Amino acid sequence: MKDYYDIIIVGAGPAGSTAARIAAQHGAKVLLLEKDREIGVPVRCGEAVGEKGLKRVLEPRPEWIANRIEAVRLIAPDGTVVKVHHEDIGFILDRKRFDYDLAMMAAQQGVKVVTKAYVYGLLKENDSIAGVKVLHLGKHFQIKAKIVIGADGVESRVGRWAGLKTNLGLKDIETCVQMTVSNIKLERSYCDFYFSAKLAPGGYLWVFPKNEHLANIGLGISGEFAAQKSPLEYLTEFIEQKFPEAAILTTVAGGVPCAQFMEKVVANGLMLIGDAAHQANPMTGGGIIQSIIASDEIAGRVAAEAIQKNDVSESALAAYAKEWDKVNGNSHRRSYRLKEAVYKLTDDDLNRTAATISKKAPDKQTIINIFKTALIQHPKLVPDIIKVFLGSD
Repeated sequence: MKDYYDIIIVGAGPAGSTAARIAAQHGAKVLLLEKDREIGVPVRCGEAVGEKGLKRVLEPRPEWIANRIEAVRLIAPDGTVVKVHHEDIGFILDRKRFDYDLAMMAAQQGVKVVTKAYVYGLLKENDSIAGVKVLHLGKHFQIKAKIVIGADGVESRVGRWAGLKTNLGLKDIETCVQMTVSNIKLERSYCDFYFSAKLAPGGYLWVFPKNEHLANIGLGISGEFAAQKSPLEYLTEFIEQKFPEAAILTTVAGGVPCAQFMEKVVANGLMLIGDAAHQANPMTGGGIIQSIIASDEIAGRVAAEAIQKNDVSESALAAYAKEWDKVNGNSHRRSYRLKEAVYKLTDDDLNRTAATISKKAPDKQTIINIFKTALIQHPKLVPDIIKVFLGSD
């Protein structure tokens, strides 16, 4: 590693690798640091994305796709199954390969990629972030940069060190656990979502098949409930009941921000992207596509332009926050309002919704109709439902 780069990015997930690649394409000298020994490992993700969203920023490679999903099923507390009519095809990614390739694509553009690089502090000069302190293979380094980009996940330490408010309330963080499970029987073309206060209070449980006998099975519950019973207890009970012969290959845990936009995602010499900037969809917790869009279309370019203009002030970097709000702000705020309402639904409400929707013709069993029925007591949210799920503004 050199002792100076234009941009240092902390975290080589999809957001970090994408921002690094784009910034390098625009002429910046970029260092990408990852604390784990191998990019893409461990996989702390359900690995599900929509085809349309992925193709907006990347052309999918066959080796990235573990499985193709044709439909989604929602399972109510009483067991009623609703097969959702939806036009978008889903993919279950191989995140290990996907993340690895995104980092390799960044390296091919000239980005210096370093693993086992633990960032433990920031350098500051004249009220501006000026680099990072790194522990790499037992040696300490201080590496300067004009811009540091934090792509280091929920409640970002990089953001916190810079004085940004990265903390989340309990109701705005989903505590999650997931097991990759084999020796089970599945219909591989369906993703299943279970909604029940008994299974996943303030959240949901998912079964994402990677083939007929292998799946990511996980759940997220609101932080408000995690102290009463751990997510691991909820998930273990479900798997023991639903898939008693299952072999558990991996177990991972973590937090997902399901929050409103952060007040500030930039400071002098600093930017936050991905989960570090709370860019995940607040209703579903999905963040892969949002973070790539923010990094690909906006953050990487804005950072490189700031370097070219030799102006890395907060006011200059705020162009990124403004553009991101223009692209996704309204949708994010609507999704948060829907989340607030959905998480107040009781199991009786969910059973009533499933019973009503299951009586409709298959082409009427849409996500919009499901939300309209579930939130029938909240007519003011109907415009939000329509705009969120039809993608209009």
